[in-house]
Amino acid sequence: MKKKHYNYAIPYLLWIVLFVIAPLVLVLYQSFFDSNGQFTLNNYIHYFTSANYVKMTINSFLYASLVTLVTLAFSYPMAYLLSRTKHKQLWILLIILPTWINLLLKAYAFIGLFSQTGTINEFLTFIGVGPQQLLFTDAAFLIVAAYIELPFMIMPIFNSINDIPYSMIEASEDLGASRLTTLRRVIFPLSLPGVRSGIQAVFIPSLSLFMLTRLIGGNRVITLGTAVEQHFLVTQNWGMGSAIGVVLMVLMIIVMFLTRDKNEAGGLRDE
Repeated sequence: MKKKHYNYAIPYLLWIVLFVIAPLVLVLYQSFFDSNGQFTLNNYIHYFTSANYVKMTINSFLYASLVTLVTLAFSYPMAYLLSRTKHKQLWILLIILPTWINLLLKAYAFIGLFSQTGTINEFLTFIGVGPQQLLFTDAAFLIVAAYIELPFMIMPIFNSINDIPYSMIEASEDLGASRLTTLRRVIFPLSLPGVRSGIQAVFIPSLSLFMLTRLIGGNRVITLGTAVEQHFLVTQNWGMGSAIGVVLMVLMIIVMFLTRDKNEAGGLRDE
């Protein structure tokens, strides 16, 4: 009987091996070869001794942190309001809908909005301000990146707030706490697992953003994701690109470890 149940897991295990483990092993393997196919450790040595790559690493963390902060600042109030509205599922569906649209299409839509002849500049011209350079700026990159990541922050926070028993909120209010105090002392602490999940879901992918840095940031925003793209598609130095990819994966694992739920990690939080 048990053997029959194990058979059901075979397709899943094959999928994991072929499309998760094998690509990671190939990237790790490729990172130890130079552009001439010779085994070398120079890719890693060059990465850790190059001021450019150190700057890219700092940039990646800086922009990923800013995108995460901006997304969290908008997402938490939205998630809280959604948890208090009627027809929650309809509103959630409207928030999820943009994730079904191709990322490239959304990027080009923002190019249309932010360009010199775009809708925003037409409005600024209409009110007498005149056209401004909106595209290819850090602000434009942050706005577009935060917009794209918004649903991935809202959903876990919404689920956490929605799971809080309403009796706890009523008890807080019965004891004389204001709505703000209830939000600060009851709702926010209990929704922290959702906040943590949202930070993971936004910060980790933001570390390796590369298409938006080119289309919206105009190559003003240089991150490790941009460097990986350049090495694979332009310089054809797959070894260096793979080494940067391995470093990115290690950084992502560190972030996941630091933002993990300590309850699940062994009950480190006081009961």
